[in-house]
Amino acid sequence: MSEPGETPAAASLAFDINGVMAALPHRYPLLLVDRVVELVPGERIHAIKAVTMNEQFFQGHFPGRPIMPGVLQIEALAQAAGVLAVQTLGLAGTGKLVYFMAIEEAKFRTPVEPGCLLDLHVAFTQKRARVCKFAGKAMLGDRIATEVSFTAMIADA
Repeated sequence: MSEPGETPAAASLAFDINGVMAALPHRYPLLLVDRVVELVPGERIHAIKAVTMNEQFFQGHFPGRPIMPGVLQIEALAQAAGVLAVQTLGLAGTGKLVYFMAIEEAKFRTPVEPGCLLDLHVAFTQKRARVCKFAGKAMLGDRIATEVSFTAMIADA
């Protein structure tokens, strides 16, 4: 809900899993965003990934010491960015997809284990009609798990 005097573009949005699935084409087992806490179109998103022991990747990464693969943490950040792009650029229902073009400066700081709530914070660093750049941080409370910059392209499916 907008505050008095706030412009509609600055109003923040939130989504449950149904809203996330309406914005993204991903489905189980690769849907890695469970809800959107806050989305400010044109600026940033804060989403959540609830990491559970039931995740398929924990069967092999690693038996006896389950850790969420770093590439999947980056994928979760990219999916959050996809929701941000879809909402910002009005792409819902158009059939357009958001594809990775580049992943840069990825850093993995803290292992992500079952039972964690992974806070996904992504912001635009550059926005054009077909190519967008983002900066993302996956957080475990006040600790950085992953930080990355990436570029994505908006294209037909």
